[in-house]
Amino acid sequence: MSGPTITTLLVANRGEIACRVMRTAKALGLNTVAVHSAIDANARHVREADLAVNLGGAKPADSYLLVDKLIAAAKASGAQAIHPGYGFLSENAGFARAIEAAGLIFLGPPASAIDAMGSKSAAKALMEDAGVPLVPGYHGEAQDVETFRAASERIGYPVLLKAAAGGGGKGMKVVEREADLAETLASAQREAQSAFGDSRMLVEKYVLKPRHVEIQVFADQHGNCLYLNERDCSIQRRHQKVVEEAPAPGLSAELRQAMGEAAVKAAQAIGYVGAGTVEFLLDARGDFFFMEMNTRLQVEHPVTEAITGLDLVAWQIRVARGEALPISQAQVPLIGHAIEVRLYAEDPDNDFLPATGTLALYREAAAGPGRRVDSGVAQGDVVSPFYDPMLGKLIAWGENREEARQRLLAMLDETLVGGVKTNLAFLRRVLAHPAFAAAELDTGFIPRHQDVLLPPQGELPEAFWQAAADAFIQSEAALVRDDDPHSPWSARSGWRAGVATETELHLVSNGFGHKVRPPRTARLDGARLVVPGEVQRRLHAIRQDGTLYLEWAGELHALTRFDPIAEAEASHAHHGGLTAPMNGSIVRVLVEAGQPVEAGTALVVLEAMKMEHSIRAPHAGTVKALYCAEGDMVSEGAALVELEEASA
Repeated sequence: MSGPTITTLLVANRGEIACRVMRTAKALGLNTVAVHSAIDANARHVREADLAVNLGGAKPADSYLLVDKLIAAAKASGAQAIHPGYGFLSENAGFARAIEAAGLIFLGPPASAIDAMGSKSAAKALMEDAGVPLVPGYHGEAQDVETFRAASERIGYPVLLKAAAGGGGKGMKVVEREADLAETLASAQREAQSAFGDSRMLVEKYVLKPRHVEIQVFADQHGNCLYLNERDCSIQRRHQKVVEEAPAPGLSAELRQAMGEAAVKAAQAIGYVGAGTVEFLLDARGDFFFMEMNTRLQVEHPVTEAITGLDLVAWQIRVARGEALPISQAQVPLIGHAIEVRLYAEDPDNDFLPATGTLALYREAAAGPGRRVDSGVAQGDVVSPFYDPMLGKLIAWGENREEARQRLLAMLDETLVGGVKTNLAFLRRVLAHPAFAAAELDTGFIPRHQDVLLPPQGELPEAFWQAAADAFIQSEAALVRDDDPHSPWSARSGWRAGVATETELHLVSNGFGHKVRPPRTARLDGARLVVPGEVQRRLHAIRQDGTLYLEWAGELHALTRFDPIAEAEASHAHHGGLTAPMNGSIVRVLVEAGQPVEAGTALVVLEAMKMEHSIRAPHAGTVKALYCAEGDMVSEGAALVELEEASA
């Protein structure tokens, strides 16, 4: 049948997914339209679009979640269709209906399918009727704390609270005991409201040692529906995926078929159209339990593309035009193995708290056969506190899992990020871990191997400081003038007016300081420091203004000269106070000046990147002063509460 014409596509999202959708749209000859908040005016997705529309505001609720402004942007730009990406309004039935009412095309399923599956509670009921096994839980309409308390007692602790209207770990929290339920439920509801505009929750039994295996489904407007194999997404932190792969290691052809057919049956039961993912918990016995259906494209869709050779965004566009799926179930390829990691601006050493700041250094691994990078940032971009902290994704394909793993490790080694904390070194440790290499996967992988994956920070060895001093001096020499070879300012010898050639450096890296005299044994070769020895090493060494970024033991360390004045000011600012661990907004102030508190008491709740973080008392004492109020925007390091320690 003849379908609607799509020549211009608006992407109602930001970051790497907006860039990725526009890449395929351009390849198909479509014009692309970006939308952006006021602070995203110079973001990469805006720079890469043909047209851009300013939504204003900063927080998602003031920009990317405004349905009327998004539809107005589509009308003003001449777009016939809107791609929602993932997150934000991608699973909002009201958005899908508003697009349809405006005479535009929604590159997603019908609103009725979002209603049925976008709500986790409704999806659970549907699966129960279809005979798909469910994890024990409560998915009802009543949302008061007593209802959840009774349900949790019936299910048995620990339980898992989940936002009914969304995913991505937002509004998802584990409750270990009844005493923590009320506070945790309230926090989860606020997170869900902030991220999805819907505070409704459900509660389930927290299944121990499960694998997270999901099925990619795709349906057209002609009644055809198939599954494009599966993905294993078991490596998670904060209930968010960080490593995904396809196919799932060790999954038999029979189990793949059973899970795939169950997923297709679910999609067909609700008249599904487009790309969707049915997520299951898989236990060690091979039993699987329905979790939820995501009625959108997933973050991890590239691994499915890698093992099938298909472009799922191209399929979305063609299905929206009324075209039939181009292949049958029997024709779905499964070629080799693919692994993806998510590169986040976050601090793994501080409970993976999101990080903000300017990307002073950002260099991606080279793309090529079996190597793909999907990102939404570039060097010089600012990572703000208002949005998800994912910078991008690295995807490697191989003829087998080990080849894909080794290729992805090489890509991580080539990736350099400075200016904000990231999980880059953590990802490298995950992929290099013997248990991961052996495909010993479940959702408890990170906590079980925490000692290796998150080693305690310690002082760096003398060899590091010696190499750093060499690199620092030589990088400074590389900055001097070249126009007059006879000028002393062009000397590479380390000569300085009034300073001895052999000078002692006082360098600082990650809070550790060290005085060292450059040994002059290593040499700088472009962006690499060549360190001689029995085994010669070549380390990344890149100078950006006053900061040197030096690779050591697989991690990139930022080095600066010690500044005693700045050190004294920072020490004075932090003395006696609890400070903000990141930029964000204060959503709750739970104490008053003069109030006595116990160790562990929540004092202030900070929201950043769509998640809440409680600032708790490190010891018993009395609140001496409050330096923030609800609604305040605060910067990383800003004093929030002054706590006077209780006398012994």
